[in-house]
Amino acid sequence: MRVTRRSFLAAGAGVLAGGLARGGAPLAASLAPPRPRLSELWLGAVPPSGRTIVLPAGADMLGVEWEAPAGAYVQLRLRTRAGRWSEWVSAAGCAASRHRDAAAGAPARIIGSPVWSGGASALELRSARPLAAVRLHLVDASSGLGARRLALARSLPGSAGALAAVAPAVGTGQPPILARATWARGMARPRVAPAYGAVRIAFVHHTETPNGYLPGEVPAMLRAIFAFHRDVKGWNDIGYNFVIDAFGRIFEARAGGIDEPVVGAQAGGYNLVSTGVALLGAFASRSISPAAARSLRALLAWKLSLHGVPARGFTRVRVNPAGAVYSRFPGGAHVRLPHIAGHRDADSTDCPGAALYRELRAIRRGVHELAPLPARATLALAPASGPGPPAPPSQPPTALPPPPAAATSLTGRLVLLDGRPIAGAQVKLQARSVAGRGEVVRELTLAEALTDASGSWSLPLASVGAARPGAWLRALYAGGGLPRTPGAAVSDPLRLPAALSGSPRASAPSGAASSPPAR
Repeated sequence: MRVTRRSFLAAGAGVLAGGLARGGAPLAASLAPPRPRLSELWLGAVPPSGRTIVLPAGADMLGVEWEAPAGAYVQLRLRTRAGRWSEWVSAAGCAASRHRDAAAGAPARIIGSPVWSGGASALELRSARPLAAVRLHLVDASSGLGARRLALARSLPGSAGALAAVAPAVGTGQPPILARATWARGMARPRVAPAYGAVRIAFVHHTETPNGYLPGEVPAMLRAIFAFHRDVKGWNDIGYNFVIDAFGRIFEARAGGIDEPVVGAQAGGYNLVSTGVALLGAFASRSISPAAARSLRALLAWKLSLHGVPARGFTRVRVNPAGAVYSRFPGGAHVRLPHIAGHRDADSTDCPGAALYRELRAIRRGVHELAPLPARATLALAPASGPGPPAPPSQPPTALPPPPAAATSLTGRLVLLDGRPIAGAQVKLQARSVAGRGEVVRELTLAEALTDASGSWSLPLASVGAARPGAWLRALYAGGGLPRTPGAAVSDPLRLPAALSGSPRASAPSGAASSPPAR
């Protein structure tokens, strides 16, 4: 077997490995984390009887690619350096199995999800059908040491730094979320600035990672997933919006703002109208940990309520033709999906695993019990006569009508999902600023207004002040802060016209259904 593309080991890894073996663990633990490095192993044909592959040192994460057949059920398991084999997991993982190359008649080309090995010594691969043109994509996140060994070294007393939590962004009820900088450490820059759409659905995923990983491995796992998604899948950033580990820690994953409708790459055909949460682990036959379940409920209760989406019930969304190759449904179809959905509800995949999928009903019930009353906030350009009716809740974003010829105000309404107005509420008009390709996102409050008896509010267009033409605006209500009172709510984003005279139209949310997906 030959190693291609890049050198698999970082320069000097042997020296560092020697230091670790000779009792230099505290020194290794104090070093900055290694930058992930990618390589490939070409395997060619793999028979149904399977094949065992000895892995290079530092194979901390791997993904299987094959050309045919598309529907093959491929599994893998890993052998630790102590000689123990892991459980079998799906090689396809979260990847939709119907993905095909754009060229008509081209054979299927499947790139499975990245699977964490932590520095395993060997891989066993098996399939119900013969596989063609198989290759392994490998990620070294430990400079050849093995991520598990490095995590053990860094877990020595006094060697591990504290993880910094993201401060609550809006209102109340946000669970502790670990900042992207906690795991990215300056070596996981997005390719481009984020795109923004709307949140109508939350998709639950798994990462098909063998269970039993250490807490100290998780930051390296996320850096490796990012490298795989960006450099193997060709996406702009890590695909998921959030990741939850077995210890109940919630991580900010894709850049762009945890309280924003960031377009991910986690549900082909639906990225423009959804948010995605991945559980680190394999859950075909094993339930998620109680800590992970609590964190999943808390995260979804906050995130869905913020965007005016109830935990229970269904919504109809249009399958984006640009991502329909992954979907169970044809492009352009209007499909009915639950507000909290498993990835398999929408795309051709077994994700999030049979055991976790069976738990979704109880998770929806728990989110409903935990969430505040969801409110719906709207924002639009209008003449001075006042706002129109509120946008229907839980509907996919559509193109906005052009503003009046002489738009003079920004208007909106704040209502509960049954249409009851929220009167006397303070609404903030905010402008979004983005730096570092979405790694730094801030909301500047431009003006504030109080809702009237109908839940309506209005501000003169001059309230935007120094906000530049083309800036993205949102309306924010911070919430009541008490159980069963209206929670925090943000409107879908609205873009200021290029000229504030009112002649150019305002842009629809960047997640309008006709837009191409952002990967």
